[in-house]
Amino acid sequence: MSNFTVHVEQFEGPIRVEMGQTILDAALEQGFPYPHGCRSGNCTACKSHVLEGEIDLLPYSEFALTEAERAAGMILACRAVPWSDCRIAYLEDEEIIVHPQRLLSCRIAAIERATHDIVVLKLAIESGGPFTFTAGQYASLECPGLPGRDFSMAGLPEDDLLEFHIRCVPGGVVSGYIAERAKIGETVRLRGPFGTAYLREAHLGPLILAGGGTGLAPILSILRAALKRDPRREIALYVGARDERDLYASERLDALARAHHGVRIERVLSQPRTPTGRRTGFLCDAIREDFPSFAGHKAYIAGPPIMVETTVAALEANGLTKRDIHADAFFAAETVRRDGVAV
Repeated sequence: MSNFTVHVEQFEGPIRVEMGQTILDAALEQGFPYPHGCRSGNCTACKSHVLEGEIDLLPYSEFALTEAERAAGMILACRAVPWSDCRIAYLEDEEIIVHPQRLLSCRIAAIERATHDIVVLKLAIESGGPFTFTAGQYASLECPGLPGRDFSMAGLPEDDLLEFHIRCVPGGVVSGYIAERAKIGETVRLRGPFGTAYLREAHLGPLILAGGGTGLAPILSILRAALKRDPRREIALYVGARDERDLYASERLDALARAHHGVRIERVLSQPRTPTGRRTGFLCDAIREDFPSFAGHKAYIAGPPIMVETTVAALEANGLTKRDIHADAFFAAETVRRDGVAV
């Protein structure tokens, strides 16, 4: 019978997995101490990153592995059947974050125009709390009579108000309602938190942050959380936009940079309408130009899919491992769910 070779980052030797066998079963049979619990796809103990290779999954509970986590390249080793030689890494303790799932009733406290097509929505929790989350996560917002949509938190759990950055999609049902018809004082519901592209707080080394469009929301949350933990942290933040008019939150970011000497902010315009003093081009190229080495870094990236994909590829091509890259692609279509969609 054919078998495949699975390399687990935390183990010295490879695991031989027979056709149709799960990675966890093979690992335990061969004496590898793979973290596990239920062995039936109902807990999160064996959750792992796929770094290389093709892996199929047997049926599992979505409470153990969400659709967004699967799309981000995660598996449950107890349900994972390889179809090629693979390389994986199980989640370390500092990567496993579990917050209580809440259904909150919130009051709209503010709707502020940030750019020609971005609004900042602020919510006050009325009931269902406390709401805890880790910087970089998102929640599903439900306006009256409308389907839920996912938006990333831009603040921290201890802030007085929950903050979300929402791009007004042409013809968008939910984003259009929030920007044009929602009223201060109106009640909405919030479910969460969700998402895996959150700050790994055990890592104390330098950070590379990149946010395109409303992808700046989770990046701003991560930036604040990292500085709260270590005000002297070395952080390079790249803000991507098409044109000058698409930049926002500049005063907040500049104030953080003035208060923390380790913070450097680069704004990069991809399609400026007129010549400006800003850096132009693509975020991936700007980061590649600035960093001869990514040793000791972790990267957090959020924004449009093409921006996220090219930036991740550039980081990997220059030596940053997948385990040190945490990315969140923001699709524009309101019909598409993803890990932190902004619509």
